[in-house]
Amino acid sequence: MEWFVAPDYWLSRLVFQRTLAAIYLVAFLGAALQFRALIGERGMLPVPWYVERIPFRGAPSVFHFHYSDRFFAGWAWAGVLVSAGLLAGVDSRVPLWGAMLLWLLPWALYLSIVNVGQTWYSFGWESLLLEVGFLAVFLGNDEVAPPIVVLFLMRWVLFRVEFGAGLIKMRGDECWRRLTCLYYHHETQPMPGPLSWFFHHLPKPFHRVEAAANHVTQLLVPVLLFTPQPVATAAASLMILTQLWLILSGNFSWLNWTTVALAVTAVDFSPLASAHHFAGAPVWYEVVVLVVAGGLLALSYRPARNMVSRRQIMNYSFDPLHLVNTYGAFGSVSRLRFEVVVEGTDDPVPLVDSEWREYEFKGKPGELRYWPRQFAPYHLRLDWHQADWYKQRSSAGQAVLQRADQGVPTDAVWQEYGFHGKPSEPQRWPRQFAPFHLRLDWLLWFVALSPAYGGSWFEGFVLRLLLNDRDTLRLIRHNPFSDQPPAYVRARVFRYRFTTWRELRETRACWHREYVRDLLPPVRLIPPPESHSNFE
Repeated sequence: MEWFVAPDYWLSRLVFQRTLAAIYLVAFLGAALQFRALIGERGMLPVPWYVERIPFRGAPSVFHFHYSDRFFAGWAWAGVLVSAGLLAGVDSRVPLWGAMLLWLLPWALYLSIVNVGQTWYSFGWESLLLEVGFLAVFLGNDEVAPPIVVLFLMRWVLFRVEFGAGLIKMRGDECWRRLTCLYYHHETQPMPGPLSWFFHHLPKPFHRVEAAANHVTQLLVPVLLFTPQPVATAAASLMILTQLWLILSGNFSWLNWTTVALAVTAVDFSPLASAHHFAGAPVWYEVVVLVVAGGLLALSYRPARNMVSRRQIMNYSFDPLHLVNTYGAFGSVSRLRFEVVVEGTDDPVPLVDSEWREYEFKGKPGELRYWPRQFAPYHLRLDWHQADWYKQRSSAGQAVLQRADQGVPTDAVWQEYGFHGKPSEPQRWPRQFAPFHLRLDWLLWFVALSPAYGGSWFEGFVLRLLLNDRDTLRLIRHNPFSDQPPAYVRARVFRYRFTTWRELRETRACWHREYVRDLLPPVRLIPPPESHSNFE
């Protein structure tokens, strides 16, 4: 069937496939490097506890049948290897059916991870990667021209990503309708990038133009994706430029890069690329593609109805395979930025002359100035079995922490944990991490907005700091208690804002912060059972 294929889009398919393979590679690499502390056997939200409560049909995953940290690691690293092979173009060196299986493999591998990832994998770009990754299975390889049906399904996904985001903004925060949201967004977004300070200080009239352009790109331009060329190419190109602007202004994991990859499939490169001749598509391939396309269109009913609903929800999967989803972002924009600062001391009791050393995370807010480290003569040592007892008790929802009996002096010196990607010391400039996803950094941004976001895991996180848990400490930038665990840990909320040009020149700090409230008072480990006690 001649109408079935679109040979002029061979280069669009090639660019899309290599970009998607790179995104898969980053996603699997992040899973392999971060899972032990987050969802491992002794993690904050262990997979074994989750699969005991959730049936397979509700969250299909290989980990329902078997889980161990070693098995999960092998699963994630297998995804890295397959993604690297696809990035290198292995799919073009095998028969058509082999290429389809190769593209099906990372989708199945990542589906098993997402469906047991719980709150750590609750972001919209997880479902987006799975939906787009499933469509990629049917795009074919060098043996056949790209199926036009699949190309239009890609445009349908892109339409829902952009149009859904536009609708949620217009129905949500009034600052989008007043064109003032970008007065705040660059400063209060979850994870600013190295250029966010400069974006924030652009003139306010420019921010209004920026917001208006966003509405045009998300509410009007997506409709043009379904028009003839070259209009569709122009619409897709405008979306790509908008996404590159977002990439420069913040860290949104692989959301923007996946959107760019989708938009590329709508671009006609034929005026720039030489013609490519393909053999006719096999009948079995045409049948499979058309049957899958019909099924996906049927599954599109609820996401489409959701978009036109006044009670629109965003970033939701309507099926456990994440085949057709609904998307959206920043229906509301925070006016103020709050950050959680976590600190610890190794003094056994917080006395008046105690020296507190603040945990410095790899991207979280940090100390205003450097204080030399000093260790107290007393500390608590825990062997592996004792640490494991605390982790199991925490996973079961039992108490593992107790509050300090005495108040902490207001003039105590603190050293803080510093996170990789979140704001840290005021002098520390934001880094670029996207498309890599720093899951702990992102979730702590939500905790600063409301402690309820950390209800299932934040206590487990603090516990692991008190234990100097190796896997958890790998997620942060600096641990001031490298020789021994702290005796007490506390968490406080600060308001952060970007400095002005004048403040930047005078202090060389890009952030200014002010204390707001305590999130968690000083806590310590509860005494273990006598058979596990080992105090020195």
